[in-house]
Amino acid sequence: MEEYNLRVEKLKELIDDADYILIGAGAGLSTAAGVEYAGKRFTDNFPEFIEKYGFQDMYTSMFYPFKSPEERWAYFAKHVYVNNIGMGGTDLYKKLFSIVKDKDYFVITTNTDDQFLKSGFDKERFFRTQGTYSKIQCSKACHNKLYDDEELILEMMEKTDEDLKIPSELVPKCPVCGEEMDLNLRKDSFFVEDDEWHEQNHNYIDFRQKALNGKLLLLEFGIGFNTPIIIRFPFDDLVKSYDNVNLVRFNRSHTELTVKHNGNYYLVPEDELDKYVSPDIKERYVPFKESIDETLKKIKYFVKI
Repeated sequence: MEEYNLRVEKLKELIDDADYILIGAGAGLSTAAGVEYAGKRFTDNFPEFIEKYGFQDMYTSMFYPFKSPEERWAYFAKHVYVNNIGMGGTDLYKKLFSIVKDKDYFVITTNTDDQFLKSGFDKERFFRTQGTYSKIQCSKACHNKLYDDEELILEMMEKTDEDLKIPSELVPKCPVCGEEMDLNLRKDSFFVEDDEWHEQNHNYIDFRQKALNGKLLLLEFGIGFNTPIIIRFPFDDLVKSYDNVNLVRFNRSHTELTVKHNGNYYLVPEDELDKYVSPDIKERYVPFKESIDETLKKIKYFVKI
């Protein structure tokens, strides 16, 4: 891997030179922004739930087998508030926006915290593939509509009792079939893709097709292997298939590139790419294990915008 400052300089040049920028973001970007699901942020916000249920972090807590919907929604309400509706845009996301705002950009993300929208990114240039904490849906997906949940979440939090239960009348019910509602998160086969989801998907496809006619920079942040087929693997394919595409990948643990060799796919570290891809592809792939925040600080004031 090239020396850090050389890669930073290359990133500056790629941003300045790009006709189009496609941002792909996973949980690692929000973690870098301070939206952590464990540690002090978790223990500071959920002491009562930790005491009652023995929770270890916010991620696994979402799958806890609560005994009643009143208990489940008491936790969901606090979780949604802490990780979405009670948050403003974070400094890191705002910093990223300041760098790309005058470029022709688009965002695709698996994150559900809406940090991009809260930090100034255009909702017409945005595709959240896995849902959002800010909406609820029928748990059985009986109809294709989502509902804003902010007022309901705030009322649930206000009326959660000392046993960590909400009043039964606040448990949301589907207005069509009467089943319990659920958060709009892609966790099972009942995930609702409403009209807005399909419009965002259409906009993403259109942007990709347009961007492939110019100099396209892929900026990938914090995407691991939970759902790599959504962003990570397609980005790998683009940089290998088009000589006008550059890929910059930020990942603390996994900066490998996916390579097909003898009919099989392999995760190849940057320093072994010579064995599997042409020098041109290696030149257009720029990996970072270093801090996203520190790197964006270095380029923020030097990119021509």
